[in-house]
Amino acid sequence: MKSITINGSKRESVGKKATKALRNAGEVPCVLYGVEGDPLHFAAEEIAFQNLVYTPDVHTVKIKLKSGESYDAILQDIQFHPVTDAILHIDFYQIFGDKPITMEIPIHTEGVARGVKNGGVLRYNLRRLKVRGLPGDLPDYIVANVTKLKIGQKLYVTGVDSKDFVIQHPDNTVICQVRTSRNLVELEDEDEDEDDVAADEVPATEVDDQAAVKEGEDKE
Repeated sequence: MKSITINGSKRESVGKKATKALRNAGEVPCVLYGVEGDPLHFAAEEIAFQNLVYTPDVHTVKIKLKSGESYDAILQDIQFHPVTDAILHIDFYQIFGDKPITMEIPIHTEGVARGVKNGGVLRYNLRRLKVRGLPGDLPDYIVANVTKLKIGQKLYVTGVDSKDFVIQHPDNTVICQVRTSRNLVELEDEDEDEDDVAADEVPATEVDDQAAVKEGEDKE
């Protein structure tokens, strides 16, 4: 996973007046949790957070302070102004290379579903997956190949599992599915072999009963 460097400085005062003065100067008050002792209060220029906050991607953070200290962290919470959307406050949590963390990783679909080619529509149930693993093993995004999905089929989280992380969702959680649409065209031949799935496993894809009946009726 990519890392973004944030250069900042320790805050000597954390009162309301000092916080307001920081914001008026174009800086964002921040807190780093998980460090030894009390949480670390620091501030950084608001522009430094642009590539961290205003993006669909996720990153780890390297916090570098003028005093020479450096910390690896992840963004934990962020507060925006209700009117201007300016960043008011950010919380970070320190991470270590040998300790697993939990993060929400974006999902990128790959390929064109067979059902979509036949007039169906790909519907998304999830855009991000909550996973747990070592910081160095977590990817920038998770690839979900939808090429084999037919009308009525669903792609479950079991279809994107990896040895690098543990998915923090039930096995029957749906990532996306191909639904019927009004401009449905003639469906492809269903006599092709399907992938075998063990009886005691949750399949990565599954056909809805109603959609399966629809496919059968369209072939008559």
